Amino acid sequence: MDPGRCAGGEVAAAFKKLERKYDARLGVHAVDTGSNQEISYHADERFAYASTHKAFTAAAILDKHSLSGLDEVITYKKKDLLPHSPVTSKHVGEGMTLRALCAATVRYSDNAADNLLLRELGGPKALDAFLEDLGDDVTHANRYEQELNEATPGDKRDTTTPRAFAEDLRAVALGDALDKKERAQLSTWMRESPTGKTLINAGFPKDWTVADKSGAGRYASRNDIAVVRPPGKAPLVVTVMSKRSERDADYDDKLVSEAASVVADELS
Repeated sequence: MDPGRCAGGEVAAAFKKLERKYDARLGVHAVDTGSNQEISYHADERFAYASTHKAFTAAAILDKHSLSGLDEVITYKKKDLLPHSPVTSKHVGEGMTLRALCAATVRYSDNAADNLLLRELGGPKALDAFLEDLGDDVTHANRYEQELNEATPGDKRDTTTPRAFAEDLRAVALGDALDKKERAQLSTWMRESPTGKTLINAGFPKDWTVADKSGAGRYASRNDIAVVRPPGKAPLVVTVMSKRSERDADYDDKLVSEAASVVADELS
């Protein structure tokens, strides 16, 4: 029944129009947690998850250590830094707490912070196991930053589906996978992130609160996963993922924001 399951032909047609407009492949899954109404479009197709996984890296750290254990300091060296490590690059030698590393990876998508946290967990395989414990047998977490952004067509490594990541996000941000205080902290980090303001956030009314984690990679991979809270109503969980067929193709944030706008119109 997918694409467009539970969404109606007009919604599917709107997504197809966006694909033609931006010459891209689009995947969307959104659920109104109050009514359980869903919108799905290519929701079970694989996409490279890119940096959206960092929300789950932080969730796994919260699950392992709880808030009370986040003051542990992780030290690292200059060789551990990567391109786009805006926070960790300022604390080489002295190190950072787990709390600060989680904030850096979720709020600013700091690549070195994510790798340090993954190592603390036991590597990408530990993230994969955490997602499996949530009930996700679809996602494959295999590599560290920045190799995970390769997004080679047909390679299942470091991929997920819009539906799988939506269900994972619902579990950690709204469900009982984390304790209440840990859920609140994860949501705060996501809500304070400036990296996705042109993505799902831009497609919803300004008085709706969006807590998101964005991602980008090769083959014009451009993704965003979010919990969206309309005033006085139950939250929505929204994932939008996109890609193109050329390795070095550019992505366009407007594809994601306009897809989110379709969701907003349908579920508001």
